[in-house]
Amino acid sequence: MPSPLPPKAERLDIFMARANARYYATKPLLSDFITAPEISQVFGELLGAWATTVWQNMGCPAQVILAEAGPGRGTLMADALRLITRCAPDFARALDVHLIETSPLMRQAQKQALAPYVHPTWHDRIENLPSGPLILLGNEFLDALPIRQFVQTPSGWHERYVMDEAFHLVPCHAPALPDGRNLEPDTIVELCEPALEVARYLGQRFAAQPGAALFIDYGHHSTLTGDSLQALRHACPAQPLKAAGEADLTAHVDFTALAAVAQQAGGHVYGAETQGAFLRVLGLMERTEQLATRATTEEAAILRSAAHRLAAPEKMGHLFRVMALASPGLPSPPGFMKGADV
Repeated sequence: MPSPLPPKAERLDIFMARANARYYATKPLLSDFITAPEISQVFGELLGAWATTVWQNMGCPAQVILAEAGPGRGTLMADALRLITRCAPDFARALDVHLIETSPLMRQAQKQALAPYVHPTWHDRIENLPSGPLILLGNEFLDALPIRQFVQTPSGWHERYVMDEAFHLVPCHAPALPDGRNLEPDTIVELCEPALEVARYLGQRFAAQPGAALFIDYGHHSTLTGDSLQALRHACPAQPLKAAGEADLTAHVDFTALAAVAQQAGGHVYGAETQGAFLRVLGLMERTEQLATRATTEEAAILRSAAHRLAAPEKMGHLFRVMALASPGLPSPPGFMKGADV
């Protein structure tokens, strides 16, 4: 039988939010992992080109918000702005750049990275962005948002709480997932309420104002369930409940649930495609070869290795998924060959 709830136990999402807030506020920047923009400049350039096409599909509004959620060191946005400034000067002049970031440490790094291009405005939440046409980018943003976990046992459903580096089970009602999937016996179900709030907000916003959002993250686009909570400490897998604030806590993104919520709110959903397929359609290999032909032999090898790492199925190509949310009246955004899931 599950133990009674100890007085100091925290719900898992509260524990995860507190631990990650401390981690991102105090640890060296992205010291435990490397993200796609840090692997190759081509990644950010392709997303800059993606944003340019979306802006053109909007009718080239004279003012548009280009925002990034979870900008890391600012590398992705800097690479995107470099390409936009060079190849789409009209778009560059229309831009108002905003960043969703809570860590003062990360904000300082982003300020330095973007200084040659813009002076961005920072927000703690996507919902705080000003009104108007919006293009939002989010790479490995959703995976760090806190999750709740529910466990089905012979005595019914229970929610996981945390105390003294261990789980405690508390009886609860069966979780209600927005896509209405059937939950099998002996199941662990994860629910990321902040991510669902983001999807709901964007769906409602894009139903009323022109815009599109692109999310790239590791996760699944199916009815899968199970425990995906994980931690990285000193660049190695770690026990998620130990040494709170000393490790980066993440969980797989449930793109199926996000799509259901965004559609219910009035947005249009595209994907989720695999990252490899998406980047190849955008021109990952062609742009890499352009750079490689102007590079030294050693630099060219690094560029091609980076492209392989981003796109190969056995690397990041299938582990990461790409989903777009957009206003219903806009043309299909680049990279989504199958069109919208409706």
